[in-house]
Amino acid sequence: MSINCGIDVGDIVLSTAGRDRSSYFIVTQVENDYVYLVDGDIRKVENPKKKKVKHIELTEFHDSEIADRLIKNNKITNQDIKKCLKNIIK
Repeated sequence: MSINCGIDVGDIVLSTAGRDRSSYFIVTQVENDYVYLVDGDIRKVENPKKKKVKHIELTEFHDSEIADRLIKNNKITNQDIKKCLKNIIK
């Protein structure tokens, strides 16, 4: 589920362009030159943001628990996403 730029499901990324610039998100899906991002607050799990890979910056953080749940098609909640981002990005 990764592409050439090394972005995987469960990675925490920083938006570098658009209205959401300087916001952190979790990658829920990778598709060619696009990724789908959620933050559990403005961008909910039910309606992820589709963003070009060139408009995000990869951080050193990765949540393997959320990644495993997404890959296995288990349900994740917006609370799970918010909790993960709050714990990692302080």
